[in-house]
Amino acid sequence: MKTLLNSLAEPTRWNIVELLKKGPLTVGEIAEELGIRQPQVSKHLKVLSEAGIVAVHPIGNRRVYQLNPEPFQELQEWTESYRHLWEEQFDRLDDYLMNVQKGVEEEK
Repeated sequence: MKTLLNSLAEPTRWNIVELLKKGPLTVGEIAEELGIRQPQVSKHLKVLSEAGIVAVHPIGNRRVYQLNPEPFQELQEWTESYRHLWEEQFDRLDDYLMNVQKGVEEEK
């Protein structure tokens, strides 16, 4: 999980993942879309590939990249494990806001 999050923390890699959400792309297409040079894109794709975030498929002399769904499923499961904490915090906030609103109404 840490490798996944560290890989996604870099803005260019995040942008590459966002592009690949729409479908597979070649290195050249990613470079053109992001306005950066191909060698830079290749370095970022290597990190994403090593983290298991993207898969590469050679087609002739081109390399086509696409997202690998498994790491994102793991991320979803991990964040879901914290859902009860968020819900408890929102419930407390609701209670607090209701008490504040009652106090304001009682002052009128």
